[in-house]
Amino acid sequence: MFAEKNKKKVMLVYNTTYHVEDGQEKYFLIWMQEYYLPEVEKTGILRSPRITRILSHREEGNCYSVQFEVEDSASLHRWHTEQGVKLNEEMMKLFKDKVVGFPTLMEVIV
Repeated sequence: MFAEKNKKKVMLVYNTTYHVEDGQEKYFLIWMQEYYLPEVEKTGILRSPRITRILSHREEGNCYSVQFEVEDSASLHRWHTEQGVKLNEEMMKLFKDKVVGFPTLMEVIV
């Protein structure tokens, strides 16, 4: 009984950290808010989008974290193959090497 009561559904956070060259921040954020996030949300697989500025590392350019909640890694894989690859290709066409990102999948503990 105790184990059932404390059993929680695991929540995963899909995070991509982007390094954006100086002078591209405005365009990157506009593209994210007006195109990328609405496109991602259309599928319903990734939820609760959030964009944050990373303050701990300030060299040249700015770093941003784009996060979504996702039910499980299988759903994330499906989203990535069906939509994520295309969106990344579009980002590369627009920003070339001025925006570089790396993804991380995290499990919420508390």
